[in-house]
Amino acid sequence: MANILNVLPEIIGEEQMYIQNLIKDMDDQKAQQFANIYRTRRRDPQTILLVTLVGFLGIAGIQRFLVDQIGMGILYLLTGGICLIGTIIDLVNYKRIAFEYNQRQAQELMVLLK
Repeated sequence: MANILNVLPEIIGEEQMYIQNLIKDMDDQKAQQFANIYRTRRRDPQTILLVTLVGFLGIAGIQRFLVDQIGMGILYLLTGGICLIGTIIDLVNYKRIAFEYNQRQAQELMVLLK
């Protein structure tokens, strides 16, 4: 049984609980393999926050490109973050945006490692 604090000590909160639940039945070697790949794929919420703030400088939507939401990224880019309202909403919800992306990455990784 793998311990999340041993393999991914940098994640916290809801993401930590989610990943712990995913890797609970893995042996240490498999959990370490998961952690090494997941670490390269995940997006840090602070990065999403900083990139969202760039939207106020006129380049809105970069955060959406980072989480593979290309259509929303183009929409934000062409509309100025939907007149900054979408950028403000993303600023408030940056942790959720990162967590949902990280969940998808973890699920894909679980399928890949089976």
